[in-house]
Amino acid sequence: MELSTDVAVVENIAKLPSEVFEETCHEILLHLEGKCSAVDVVENYQKCQKAGIQLDCKAVQDIIRLLSFHFRSAAKTNLTADGLVAKLGECNMKWSKSALQVVHQLWTDHGSLVQAHQELQAVASIGQLVDIQWKLGMAVSSDTCRSLNSPYISVLMKIADTSGEISYKSFEMTVLQFQNFYRQFKEIASVLETV
Repeated sequence: MELSTDVAVVENIAKLPSEVFEETCHEILLHLEGKCSAVDVVENYQKCQKAGIQLDCKAVQDIIRLLSFHFRSAAKTNLTADGLVAKLGECNMKWSKSALQVVHQLWTDHGSLVQAHQELQAVASIGQLVDIQWKLGMAVSSDTCRSLNSPYISVLMKIADTSGEISYKSFEMTVLQFQNFYRQFKEIASVLETV
């Protein structure tokens, strides 16, 4: 992040009520510990709206990214809570005292867990399947398809990458392909249960 952007994000953090800021930090730390798959930007945006804070979704996403960056950096360099708070203060003088106190307390409680999980994460850097949805459809008109009135399955996968960003992947397949896909997922699930 650029320094000017960093200043604007910290100014937006100062607008957050202490409990909303603490919940957001806690959710980020749980993600960095591997206890939740991602930090939901929309959910955090809605918390801000309910608290009467007028921030757009991008501003909330920037807050989450900045905090995640600082927590990850602190984990990589084995910073103590005092060290993390000092580093934040050095980077930007706009941090409020109450926000730094929240960061200090949460890093005291979660820092070692985040450090341990980040070390494991560095070894195996893969995303995580959060949700999968499918629906049955029927092709009724097409410029390119010759076999209309045939059923197809539309699949939407919600995937959290290692940074916590959620992305969506969608694709379509025939019923036969979907049955094979389902069978393979079932086999994977049974193998994972034995591990």
